[in-house]
Amino acid sequence: EEPPSSPASAWLAEWKFDGIRGQLISRAGEAFLWSRGEELINDSFPELIHASTALPDGTVLDGEILVWPPEADLPAPFALLQRRLGRKTPGKKLLAECPAAFVAYDLLEWGCDDWRPRPLSQRRAALEQLLHTLPEATPTPAAGLLRLSPRLPLEDWQQLEPLRQQAASAAAEGLMLKQLESPYLAGRRRGHWWKHKRDPYSLDAVLLYAQAGSGRRANLFTDYTFGLWDQPPGAPNATDGEPAQLVSFAKAYSGLDDGEITALDRWIRSHTTERFGPVRAVQPLQVFELAFEGLQRSSRHKSGIAVRFPRIARWRRDKPAHEADTLASALALLESAP
Repeated sequence: EEPPSSPASAWLAEWKFDGIRGQLISRAGEAFLWSRGEELINDSFPELIHASTALPDGTVLDGEILVWPPEADLPAPFALLQRRLGRKTPGKKLLAECPAAFVAYDLLEWGCDDWRPRPLSQRRAALEQLLHTLPEATPTPAAGLLRLSPRLPLEDWQQLEPLRQQAASAAAEGLMLKQLESPYLAGRRRGHWWKHKRDPYSLDAVLLYAQAGSGRRANLFTDYTFGLWDQPPGAPNATDGEPAQLVSFAKAYSGLDDGEITALDRWIRSHTTERFGPVRAVQPLQVFELAFEGLQRSSRHKSGIAVRFPRIARWRRDKPAHEADTLASALALLESAP
């Protein structure tokens, strides 16, 4: 998205954390935690329901649900939150290994009054006042579980890019910019809220398999599987003396334009080496730059690594397959991630 045109001082900057959106409600002696998909998830996050007992009656918070141990400075990777999702009643072991926190960034109701029409500047000031008094009033239920989304320094637009570059070290996806005089609006807030995400991770991978798509692309090969080398091709220090092999790494379905899809479809049909039902193996010759939002270790994947939101950034027609990246390159990215 394009950056806003008004002065930077008219905007609030926050980290865009990689969690799930939620609303925490304390009303009439009861607590409710709703997901963005309008699903009641009280049983999935019992520690947050317990923490909400520290909130005064008639309070509604908007924020992000993350795995964030109380003693940690940064939230945990999304992979740990995934372990909590879909678990209606998490056990003690999971609660201990993946403790959740609610990072509040907006106040929608306070003292049973609807604060949504008020400007963000007022809602933020009240939210800060509310959360800063909680530890003094009730140190046990909310300690480390109800957190205030940090406000980042932004007085000039020249500060924006350096802040964005710091997102990875803050375990964030990027920045959120919010107009201080804006009311709270449901749905997409284009014009009032802006995402400014950090650059994605990327690796060059080799096309290994292809499968036909669906709908209007059912007759075209549009679903692709890519691989990385298990060691540099021709590496003299290979421990077992075996030549380098390509290992399946990620699947991607988007990123190519119609012309590229058509050209690649023709190439796949003329370079098929094997067929496995709807899947075709192809000669490992085409290199693509893959972009993705994160990596995690995974025993379910042959490569030992799972990637989040993979997509094709570009078709590297200029690069031979032996120059594609290795699993070691992916592991280096994983180790460098916060």
